[in-house]
Amino acid sequence: MRDDDVLAAVRALTPALRERVAEAETLRRVPGASVEELEEAGFFRLLRPRAHGGLATGPDVFYAALLEIARACGSTGWAAAVLGVQPWHLALFDPRAQEDVWGTDDTARICSSHAPTGEVATVDGGFRLSGRWHLSAGCDHAGWALLGGLVTDGEGRPVDMRTFLVPRSDYRVDAVWDAVGLRGSGSNDVVVEDAFVPDHRTLGFGPVTALRCPGHEANPEPLYRLPYAAVFTTAISTAMVGIAEGAYDAYVTAVRERLGSSSGQRIAESPFAQVRVARAAGDIDASRLQLSRNTAELYAVARDGREPSTSLRARARRDQVLATERAIAAVDLLMENAGGSPMRGGADILQRAWRDLHTGRGQAANDVERGLLLFGQDALGITVHDPML
Repeated sequence: MRDDDVLAAVRALTPALRERVAEAETLRRVPGASVEELEEAGFFRLLRPRAHGGLATGPDVFYAALLEIARACGSTGWAAAVLGVQPWHLALFDPRAQEDVWGTDDTARICSSHAPTGEVATVDGGFRLSGRWHLSAGCDHAGWALLGGLVTDGEGRPVDMRTFLVPRSDYRVDAVWDAVGLRGSGSNDVVVEDAFVPDHRTLGFGPVTALRCPGHEANPEPLYRLPYAAVFTTAISTAMVGIAEGAYDAYVTAVRERLGSSSGQRIAESPFAQVRVARAAGDIDASRLQLSRNTAELYAVARDGREPSTSLRARARRDQVLATERAIAAVDLLMENAGGSPMRGGADILQRAWRDLHTGRGQAANDVERGLLLFGQDALGITVHDPML
């Protein structure tokens, strides 16, 4: 299977994904058929290491496939972003953890919830984990979970932030997701009750940020020398840009023939509509182009065996949060010019995209102020201390 084969297969799936949009919203999770078709297309292998049957492709291929999915169905794109990026994260872990997941199940998928909302206790050989982790998109379709947690000292003070790899046998999914937007993403809660996690199934944020992970020796591909903060957050923003592109395409197609309710003239002839279309297209293009530029530069640095500068990392985060902001602004512009029709039911593509984008804005990766702050500090010569850089 080649990169081009996967992209072609994903594009061929998009009509079916569009047909299942309403089903996804009704189920409040991605339909099983969609996940299985993405599996068969090879999407979940794009960022998986070659040592475990993956393609370890360039990140641009993964993001291109993700755009196609999100354009067709925002909820499926969001869940695909999260599920699709986790093989990359697991590739940074101890090789024994990778073998635990893929050694006996070639199609094992991994969900995640990185906010440290659970309780962690240090014990011999590892940790004991308990608690509830929220907003784990696509978790119904995963056999493992990556969960964030704070390790504390004897007096309860945080000393380390780690990610814990937990099998489905050690957690349950609580179907609490019932949101206005991204309704079909299945962003449910993961609940763990006193599970033991061995040392080799954990990874600290320090080594990840420093690009010094135990999985690097086993997986020498340059893909795994990219900063976590860029790979994960760009996946989230790419899904949002894809949602905006799908909304833009649907809006332009509809408005070409739609008549204004008060004037009886074609809306397409209105100069105000024309200007809004131009502004929305410009925001979406700017988002996509900046994300692509930063991904290409980061990957080139990794291929050369170099480490990305703090300035490049900060720029990637700056453009990632701005891509989110622009995607939302573009669809807001179109909604303002769409009249009342999109608000009369949930079937309208533009309305759904508007709901999805404003819901996705709440994801921690899309914290615009935090992303811009990192860039501003670096640009002004202030040392940046942030695990999401």
